[in-house]
Amino acid sequence: MDDRLSQIDTLWSMVQHAHRKDATLHLNAQQEMLDRYGGAVQRYALAALRDEDAANEVFQEFALKFVRGDYGKADPTKGRFRSFLKTSLYHLIIDYQRKRVKQQKQAAPLMADTPDVAESYHAPTDEEFLNSWRADLLSRVWQQLEKVEITTGKPYHTVLRMRVEHPDVRSPELAEIVSKVLNKPMKAGAVRTSLHRAREQFGDLLIDEVAHSLSEATPEAVEQELIELDLWQYCKPALERREESGEE
Repeated sequence: MDDRLSQIDTLWSMVQHAHRKDATLHLNAQQEMLDRYGGAVQRYALAALRDEDAANEVFQEFALKFVRGDYGKADPTKGRFRSFLKTSLYHLIIDYQRKRVKQQKQAAPLMADTPDVAESYHAPTDEEFLNSWRADLLSRVWQQLEKVEITTGKPYHTVLRMRVEHPDVRSPELAEIVSKVLNKPMKAGAVRTSLHRAREQFGDLLIDEVAHSLSEATPEAVEQELIELDLWQYCKPALERREESGEE
């Protein structure tokens, strides 16, 4: 497992690539970063500002600073990438609030005092950020599992999604549902086998995705991150399998 994890590019390495002088690597890495984490950025900003337009403005400011290279000196030794991202966004949100209050005072100098930033600002909790980060991780894993199904023809995404949407049905009923979605017959035994393999695949993809977000993707660090994100239960069989087999 250690060898496999060591081969994964981390988000910190992507940040470094995003600020290299080589134009092609620079643009590709920047776009990949923004595509991957734009959703988490916007959800976190929305939780703080309670205004979609304001959240979009904060995201645009984050994207501008990233493209401009303002985060090129970020130090991976100082913590997880998600902690760096949360801190960066916190400051952007505060700056936005201060700017908005200043604009309000300039526009209406004779009106009653505008509430101080501290009074109007809703600081999102750590749990709100973790929820946003976790949702984005799971969303990307579902997308990757769907790509696996499209590429290989193995119905892992469909079977697992139908099980999530219909958690209480028995295998024969689930087979009927899957057959309708795929527009081809599947027996209960085949669905059970596909479901088992889909869960394994999902766990592997999730482990790799989490490892990708750490500066040092050791097995211990990955497992701790999964626990903190409340995702460990999805990955326990995959973690045990990797540890037993020494999978690379």
